[in-house]
Amino acid sequence: MTAQRTTLAITGMHCTSCAALINDQLAHTKGVEEAHVNFAAAKAQIRFNPAQTSEDALIHVIHEAGYKAEVSSDHDRDRDRERRREEIAHYRKGFLLGLLFSLPLVFFMALSFLPLLPISIQLAPWMGIVSLILATPVQFWLGAGFYRGFWSSLKMKTFTMDSLIAIGTSTAYFYSLFNLVSAVLIRGTLLGETENLYFEVASLLITFVLLGKWLEARAKGRTGEAIEKLMGLQAKTARVLRNGQAVEVPIQDVKAGDIVVVRPGEKIPVDGLVTRGLSSVDESMLTGESIPVEKKEGDRVFGATMNQHGSIEFTADKIGEETALARIIRFVEEAQGSKAPIQDFADAISRWFVPVVILTALATCGIWLLLGQTLTFSLLAFVSVIVIACPCALGLATPTAIMVATGKGAELGILIRGGEPLESAASIDTIVFDKTGTLTKGKPEVTDIIPLGALKEAEILTLAASLEQVSEHPLAESIVRRAKERNLALSAVDGFRAIPGHGVEAQLSGTLYYLGNRKLLEKFSVPAREIEQQLSMLEEQGKTAMVLATKERALGIVSVADTLKETTVQAITMLRKMGLAPIMITGDNARTARAIARQVGIEHVLAEVLPEDKAKEIKRLQNEGRKVAMVGDGINDSPALAQADLGIAMGNGTDIAMEAGGIVLAKNDLRDTAVAIALSRATVRKIKQNLFFALFYNVIGIPIAARAFVSFGIILRPELAGFAMALSSVSVVTNSLLLKGWHPRKWNVLSSIAPIIMAIGFTTLFLIFAKISA
Repeated sequence: MTAQRTTLAITGMHCTSCAALINDQLAHTKGVEEAHVNFAAAKAQIRFNPAQTSEDALIHVIHEAGYKAEVSSDHDRDRDRERRREEIAHYRKGFLLGLLFSLPLVFFMALSFLPLLPISIQLAPWMGIVSLILATPVQFWLGAGFYRGFWSSLKMKTFTMDSLIAIGTSTAYFYSLFNLVSAVLIRGTLLGETENLYFEVASLLITFVLLGKWLEARAKGRTGEAIEKLMGLQAKTARVLRNGQAVEVPIQDVKAGDIVVVRPGEKIPVDGLVTRGLSSVDESMLTGESIPVEKKEGDRVFGATMNQHGSIEFTADKIGEETALARIIRFVEEAQGSKAPIQDFADAISRWFVPVVILTALATCGIWLLLGQTLTFSLLAFVSVIVIACPCALGLATPTAIMVATGKGAELGILIRGGEPLESAASIDTIVFDKTGTLTKGKPEVTDIIPLGALKEAEILTLAASLEQVSEHPLAESIVRRAKERNLALSAVDGFRAIPGHGVEAQLSGTLYYLGNRKLLEKFSVPAREIEQQLSMLEEQGKTAMVLATKERALGIVSVADTLKETTVQAITMLRKMGLAPIMITGDNARTARAIARQVGIEHVLAEVLPEDKAKEIKRLQNEGRKVAMVGDGINDSPALAQADLGIAMGNGTDIAMEAGGIVLAKNDLRDTAVAIALSRATVRKIKQNLFFALFYNVIGIPIAARAFVSFGIILRPELAGFAMALSSVSVVTNSLLLKGWHPRKWNVLSSIAPIIMAIGFTTLFLIFAKISA
């Protein structure tokens, strides 16, 4: 049975350890072939065998792990936004309540340093019991989610960040409760005990973690702004003809086949074909091109584009999730939920991170006790280590950068399929271009018709066009188009056969004719020595020469030339400046190919390559140790696109071969090849910055929390350690968000030096916190 794919929206995850836990449970579920849980997107993408499991069963597995899940479809984007808002509101409310309960505890802590003040003397008897009353709801109400996560992870025989928070806060809370109860038993009263009470540590820890989660949720929400902008472009209503009258209806009520009326200045609601009228349409939201496109009868229009000056009527043929805009949104959503190979590094660390931290904290406590420190000192060191360690920063390093980068790409008309092509693009050193339709416009024109015997030009063109009229090759179309322009009458042919990489053959009035290149003539032993000089001269001019012949002799030459795209030369120049080696691959003969390559500045040419051999040429380049990208039209180049380390498909923003390449250039602008690779390099740099910072934070933070520098007067209180942990995740997400300001032709100073600023900032913050604690 064919595997089925589904996307589940998950709530209740607090960190990447939660995501890893869910991922492991799904991966070990019978029938699941592939599972990827993205913490930043709060979604799981799963491929499963429907004969062995179902969506309901997968949701149950996630519920058993302690989290909530529901099926997320393309129609649920409003629900996704609502879930994000609910998450932000939940953490905001939790933080504010935690702050309300914790501020009096901070006040009590401050008074404990000034015991001789009159207010300290007056409040001292009440501090212990009031602290217990205020800290308890924070611990067991606001912190309930951490306990649930801890319990779920214990059932799964693993640990998550919830485990760290639950263990750390419980240690501080129950140690304080033990000391308070002991004092009550000794003194026989609830009043008066203030020594060795650290309720404020537990309360502030939970409050600061909730603050971090609130800020993190807000920042994560911003990573999806690109999709929100795309969704905001959609029209809400449409004017359709019903019983001959134009009626305004909600966009959901438009059906395929409806006649839609669009007035000047209105947004086109869905995709379709113009049946009446003339106008110009701003398609910049799809293609990035600011110049309006003229639309007349028979032309295609696209939903969410803006009609400008004229009124048009069109037949709706693609509605709802079939429109070009909906496909682009879906493309970006899938990319943002994907996983880059570099994420495996962070996942490997995160998988062992929490258990190692717990062991480190236990060792810290034990060592200090052996060295003669008090139980209070040792337990506070234990709690500090537990809460300062942050696997979240590691887990957020890659997905947040990918989410921002794919959204930024969509804004620029570059659709990146996911994390893998994004990372692959950064390591490319060789880029191979298909010639026709990629370097050139793909609309060749007939330039020369040369009779070689008794036949006249018109007769040669008529024969050639008759042979090519059933072919779909661009060169064939140019010949047929020229014949029609000259009003020549074409004849039906028999036995038509296309010979890839050579040409065509067919019978006309009982005579077998050939039309093609030298290889075709050689294949059928047609004499061609006397026309070699003429063919060479045309090819040196960058023209493709085709010979019309019978079995006995050549009858004439038809040459065709394809003009270069306006941006081709600039694109090749940009790529060379980036250190990439451009190569052209074509079925043309070597002379024609070299002539075109010289015009664009490409030195390395692979000529006379049959369509089925393009993938072999890519493989040969890879065997030389090159990292190869292939740029083609995404249809007839699909084997080569699939073989390459990175496939880049040309598109027009609508009819995009989304399966053919890892990256699709929606604007059909070759310069975007360089922009896509530059964006990928910037994104991978940002991921590495994030990973470096996350590791740097933990490497410097854990020893300080363990009080390894106590001899220098550096002691970090647990609540401040928790605050630092919360800020580390926020910093990583903020660093990823700097990609929103990335521009292909501008150097973003802040983005470049962000990791240095963060490293210096956190080192300074640790030292300040340590001084405050001391």
